[in-house]
Amino acid sequence: MELTDQIKQAAAYIQNKKISEPQIGIILGTGIGKLGDKIQADVIINYEEIPHFPLSTIEFHSGKLIYGNLGGKKVIALQGRFHAYEGYTMQQITFPVRVLKQLGVRELIITNAAGSMNPAMKKGELMVIEDHINLQPGNPLAGKNYNELGSRFPDMSKPYNHSMIQKLSDIAAHMNLTLHKGVYVSVQGPNLETKAEYRYLRMIGADVVGMSTVPEVIVANHSSLPVAAISVITDECDPENLKPVSIADIIETAGKAEVFLTSLIYKYIEEVNF
Repeated sequence: MELTDQIKQAAAYIQNKKISEPQIGIILGTGIGKLGDKIQADVIINYEEIPHFPLSTIEFHSGKLIYGNLGGKKVIALQGRFHAYEGYTMQQITFPVRVLKQLGVRELIITNAAGSMNPAMKKGELMVIEDHINLQPGNPLAGKNYNELGSRFPDMSKPYNHSMIQKLSDIAAHMNLTLHKGVYVSVQGPNLETKAEYRYLRMIGADVVGMSTVPEVIVANHSSLPVAAISVITDECDPENLKPVSIADIIETAGKAEVFLTSLIYKYIEEVNF
Protein backbone atom coordinates (compact mmCIF):
# COMPACT_ATOMS: atom_id res chain seq x y z
CA MET A 1 0.00 0.00 0.00
CA GLU A 2 1.24 3.47 -0.89
CA LEU A 3 2.32 5.78 1.93
CA THR A 4 -0.31 8.32 0.93
CA ASP A 5 -3.05 5.71 1.29
CA GLN A 6 -1.74 4.67 4.72
CA ILE A 7 -1.80 8.31 5.86
CA LYS A 8 -5.38 8.77 4.65
CA GLN A 9 -6.54 5.55 6.32
CA ALA A 10 -4.98 6.50 9.66
CA ALA A 11 -6.39 10.04 9.50
CA ALA A 12 -9.86 8.78 8.55
CA TYR A 13 -9.88 6.40 11.53
CA ILE A 14 -8.95 9.23 13.89
CA GLN A 15 -11.52 11.61 12.38
CA ASN A 16 -14.21 8.96 12.84
CA LYS A 17 -13.57 9.23 16.59
CA LYS A 18 -15.12 12.72 16.49
CA ILE A 19 -11.80 14.53 16.11
CA SER A 20 -12.12 17.63 13.97
CA GLU A 21 -10.19 20.80 13.20
CA PRO A 22 -7.18 20.31 15.50
CA GLN A 23 -5.03 23.42 15.58
CA ILE A 24 -1.77 22.34 17.24
CA GLY A 25 0.06 19.02 17.34
CA ILE A 26 2.40 18.14 20.22
CA ILE A 27 4.92 15.29 20.35
CA LEU A 28 5.89 14.47 23.94
CA GLY A 29 9.40 13.16 24.51
CA THR A 30 11.16 10.95 27.04
CA GLY A 31 9.95 11.59 30.58
CA ILE A 32 7.83 14.52 29.38
CA GLY A 33 4.41 12.94 28.94
CA LYS A 34 2.46 14.66 31.73
CA LEU A 35 1.50 17.62 29.58
CA GLY A 36 -1.07 15.23 28.16
CA ASP A 37 -2.72 15.15 31.58
CA LYS A 38 -3.39 18.90 31.32
CA ILE A 39 -5.50 18.45 28.20
CA GLN A 40 -9.25 18.46 28.69
CA ALA A 41 -9.48 15.25 26.72
CA ASP A 42 -12.42 14.52 24.46
CA VAL A 43 -10.85 11.48 22.82
CA ILE A 44 -7.97 9.16 23.79
CA ILE A 45 -6.84 6.54 21.28
CA ASN A 46 -4.21 3.86 21.88
CA TYR A 47 -1.67 3.75 19.06
CA GLU A 48 -2.39 0.06 18.50
CA GLU A 49 -5.92 0.98 17.35
CA ILE A 50 -4.77 3.37 14.61
CA PRO A 51 -4.13 1.78 11.19
CA HIS A 52 -0.43 1.69 10.22
CA PHE A 53 0.71 3.45 13.42
CA PRO A 54 3.88 2.01 14.98
CA LEU A 55 3.85 0.95 18.63
CA SER A 56 6.18 2.56 21.17
CA THR A 57 8.40 -0.07 22.78
CA ILE A 58 9.80 2.24 25.48
CA GLU A 59 8.26 1.71 28.91
CA PHE A 60 8.08 5.42 29.73
CA HIS A 61 6.29 6.24 26.45
CA SER A 62 2.61 5.46 26.94
CA GLY A 63 1.59 5.24 23.26
CA LYS A 64 -1.60 7.33 23.25
CA LEU A 65 -3.10 9.98 21.02
CA ILE A 66 -4.95 12.60 23.09
CA TYR A 67 -7.37 15.09 21.52
CA GLY A 68 -9.00 17.91 23.42
CA ASN A 69 -8.72 21.45 24.71
CA LEU A 70 -5.54 23.03 26.03
CA GLY A 71 -5.27 26.75 26.62
CA GLY A 72 -8.43 27.38 24.63
CA LYS A 73 -7.16 25.58 21.52
CA LYS A 74 -7.91 22.19 20.00
CA VAL A 75 -4.78 20.09 20.28
CA ILE A 76 -3.59 16.58 19.49
CA ALA A 77 -0.83 15.29 21.74
CA LEU A 78 1.16 12.19 20.91
CA GLN A 79 2.12 10.68 24.26
CA GLY A 80 4.97 8.47 23.13
CA ARG A 81 7.23 8.67 20.08
CA PHE A 82 9.40 6.32 18.04
CA HIS A 83 13.17 6.04 17.63
CA ALA A 84 15.63 4.50 15.19
CA TYR A 85 17.18 2.50 18.04
CA GLU A 86 13.87 0.66 18.45
CA GLY A 87 14.36 -0.76 14.97
CA TYR A 88 11.83 1.42 13.20
CA THR A 89 12.38 2.84 9.73
CA MET A 90 12.52 6.59 9.25
CA GLN A 91 9.13 6.48 7.51
CA GLN A 92 7.60 4.70 10.50
CA ILE A 93 9.16 7.16 12.96
CA THR A 94 7.72 10.12 11.08
CA PHE A 95 4.37 8.61 10.06
CA PRO A 96 2.52 10.36 12.95
CA VAL A 97 3.71 13.75 11.66
CA ARG A 98 2.25 12.93 8.25
CA VAL A 99 -1.05 12.02 9.91
CA LEU A 100 -1.11 15.23 12.00
CA LYS A 101 -0.64 17.23 8.81
CA GLN A 102 -3.44 15.29 7.11
CA LEU A 103 -5.70 16.03 10.09
CA GLY A 104 -5.09 19.75 9.57
CA VAL A 105 -2.88 20.87 12.46
CA ARG A 106 -1.39 24.30 11.80
CA GLU A 107 1.68 24.09 14.02
CA LEU A 108 3.75 21.32 15.57
CA ILE A 109 5.55 21.49 18.92
CA ILE A 110 8.11 18.76 19.66
CA THR A 111 9.74 18.05 23.02
CA ASN A 112 12.68 15.84 23.93
CA ALA A 113 15.21 15.03 26.61
CA ALA A 114 18.81 15.90 25.77
CA GLY A 115 22.29 15.98 27.26
CA SER A 116 24.17 19.29 27.36
CA MET A 117 27.71 19.72 26.06
CA ASN A 118 27.54 23.48 26.49
CA PRO A 119 28.75 24.47 29.98
CA ALA A 120 26.29 27.38 29.99
CA MET A 121 23.31 25.02 29.71
CA LYS A 122 22.64 23.23 32.97
CA LYS A 123 20.77 20.12 34.00
CA GLY A 124 17.07 20.85 34.52
CA GLU A 125 16.99 23.85 32.15
CA LEU A 126 15.25 24.19 28.78
CA MET A 127 16.60 24.92 25.30
CA VAL A 128 14.57 25.88 22.26
CA ILE A 129 16.20 24.41 19.16
CA GLU A 130 17.34 26.95 16.55
CA ASP A 131 19.09 24.47 14.27
CA HIS A 132 20.20 20.84 14.20
CA ILE A 133 22.84 18.42 13.00
CA ASN A 134 21.54 15.11 11.69
CA LEU A 135 23.70 12.08 12.52
CA GLN A 136 20.80 9.63 12.38
CA PRO A 137 21.06 6.71 9.95
CA GLY A 138 18.98 7.20 6.85
CA ASN A 139 16.50 9.93 6.00
CA PRO A 140 12.68 9.86 6.13
CA LEU A 141 12.53 11.40 2.65
CA ALA A 142 14.66 8.70 1.00
CA GLY A 143 12.83 6.57 -1.53
CA LYS A 144 9.79 7.51 -3.56
CA ASN A 145 8.66 11.12 -3.23
CA TYR A 146 4.96 11.92 -3.21
CA ASN A 147 4.49 15.39 -4.67
CA GLU A 148 1.20 15.82 -2.82
CA LEU A 149 3.15 15.50 0.45
CA GLY A 150 6.00 17.84 -0.42
CA SER A 151 8.91 18.75 -2.68
CA ARG A 152 11.55 16.21 -3.65
CA PHE A 153 14.26 18.55 -2.32
CA PRO A 154 12.80 20.59 0.56
CA ASP A 155 14.77 23.60 1.77
CA MET A 156 16.17 23.28 5.30
CA SER A 157 17.77 26.71 5.73
CA LYS A 158 15.21 27.55 8.44
CA PRO A 159 13.99 24.19 9.78
CA TYR A 160 12.54 25.69 12.99
CA ASN A 161 9.89 28.39 12.68
CA HIS A 162 11.32 31.75 13.72
CA SER A 163 7.99 33.23 14.84
CA MET A 164 7.31 30.26 17.11
CA ILE A 165 10.82 30.46 18.60
CA GLN A 166 10.46 34.19 19.22
CA LYS A 167 7.08 33.80 20.89
CA LEU A 168 8.36 30.99 23.12
CA SER A 169 11.37 33.14 24.06
CA ASP A 170 9.20 36.15 24.86
CA ILE A 171 6.86 34.07 27.02
CA ALA A 172 9.79 32.46 28.86
CA ALA A 173 11.29 35.89 29.55
CA HIS A 174 7.98 37.13 30.92
CA MET A 175 7.82 34.05 33.17
CA ASN A 176 11.43 34.57 34.33
CA LEU A 177 12.12 31.10 32.96
CA THR A 178 15.54 30.19 31.56
CA LEU A 179 15.13 29.19 27.91
CA HIS A 180 18.39 28.78 26.04
CA LYS A 181 18.68 28.79 22.26
CA GLY A 182 21.01 26.37 20.53
CA VAL A 183 21.86 23.50 18.22
CA TYR A 184 20.60 19.95 18.75
CA VAL A 185 22.49 16.97 17.33
CA SER A 186 20.55 13.76 16.79
CA VAL A 187 22.29 10.37 17.04
CA GLN A 188 20.90 6.87 16.79
CA GLY A 189 21.55 5.54 20.32
CA PRO A 190 20.47 3.80 22.46
CA ASN A 191 23.81 3.97 24.29
CA LEU A 192 24.94 7.28 25.69
CA GLU A 193 28.11 8.82 24.29
CA THR A 194 31.76 8.38 25.18
CA LYS A 195 34.00 11.25 26.27
CA ALA A 196 35.56 11.42 22.83
CA GLU A 197 32.15 11.47 21.18
CA TYR A 198 30.98 14.35 23.38
CA ARG A 199 34.14 16.28 22.42
CA TYR A 200 33.47 15.60 18.75
CA LEU A 201 29.81 16.62 18.92
CA ARG A 202 30.70 19.86 20.67
CA MET A 203 33.47 20.56 18.13
CA ILE A 204 31.07 20.22 15.18
CA GLY A 205 28.77 22.84 16.68
CA ALA A 206 26.18 21.09 18.87
CA ASP A 207 24.99 22.35 22.24
CA VAL A 208 22.89 19.33 23.19
CA VAL A 209 22.56 15.74 22.00
CA GLY A 210 19.58 13.41 21.78
CA MET A 211 18.17 10.45 19.87
CA SER A 212 15.01 11.85 18.25
CA THR A 213 13.29 14.95 16.86
CA VAL A 214 15.31 15.57 13.69
CA PRO A 215 13.44 13.00 11.52
CA GLU A 216 10.10 14.54 12.58
CA VAL A 217 11.39 18.04 11.86
CA ILE A 218 12.56 17.02 8.39
CA VAL A 219 9.11 15.65 7.58
CA ALA A 220 7.38 18.71 9.07
CA ASN A 221 9.45 20.89 6.73
CA HIS A 222 8.70 18.56 3.81
CA SER A 223 5.01 18.98 4.68
CA SER A 224 5.21 22.79 5.07
CA LEU A 225 4.14 22.40 8.71
CA PRO A 226 5.62 25.09 11.00
CA VAL A 227 7.53 23.43 13.84
CA ALA A 228 9.29 24.37 17.07
CA ALA A 229 11.18 22.01 19.37
CA ILE A 230 12.21 22.28 23.01
CA SER A 231 14.80 20.15 24.79
CA VAL A 232 14.74 19.43 28.50
CA ILE A 233 18.39 19.21 29.55
CA THR A 234 18.61 16.07 31.65
CA ASP A 235 22.36 15.64 32.11
CA GLU A 236 25.62 17.55 31.70
CA CYS A 237 28.08 15.97 29.30
CA ASP A 238 31.39 17.66 30.03
CA PRO A 239 33.96 15.13 28.78
CA GLU A 240 36.56 16.36 31.28
CA ASN A 241 34.23 15.76 34.23
CA LEU A 242 31.98 13.04 32.90
CA LYS A 243 30.06 11.00 35.45
CA PRO A 244 28.03 7.84 34.82
CA VAL A 245 24.33 8.53 34.27
CA SER A 246 21.42 6.10 34.12
CA ILE A 247 18.15 6.36 32.25
CA ALA A 248 16.46 6.54 35.67
CA ASP A 249 18.45 9.72 36.42
CA ILE A 250 17.44 11.17 33.07
CA ILE A 251 13.75 10.41 33.63
CA GLU A 252 13.88 11.90 37.13
CA THR A 253 15.43 15.15 35.89
CA ALA A 254 12.99 15.35 32.97
CA GLY A 255 10.12 14.91 35.41
CA LYS A 256 11.31 17.79 37.59
CA ALA A 257 11.84 20.13 34.62
CA GLU A 258 8.52 19.12 33.09
CA VAL A 259 6.70 21.58 35.32
CA PHE A 260 8.46 24.48 33.60
CA LEU A 261 8.08 22.97 30.13
CA THR A 262 4.36 22.38 30.66
CA SER A 263 3.83 25.96 31.83
CA LEU A 264 5.73 27.33 28.83
CA ILE A 265 3.84 25.29 26.24
CA TYR A 266 0.48 25.95 27.91
CA LYS A 267 1.08 29.70 27.87
CA TYR A 268 2.26 29.56 24.25
CA ILE A 269 -0.88 27.72 23.15
CA GLU A 270 -3.06 30.09 25.13
CA GLU A 271 -1.54 33.16 23.46
CA VAL A 272 -1.02 31.97 19.88
CA ASN A 273 -3.45 33.30 17.27
CA PHE A 274 -4.41 31.69 14.00
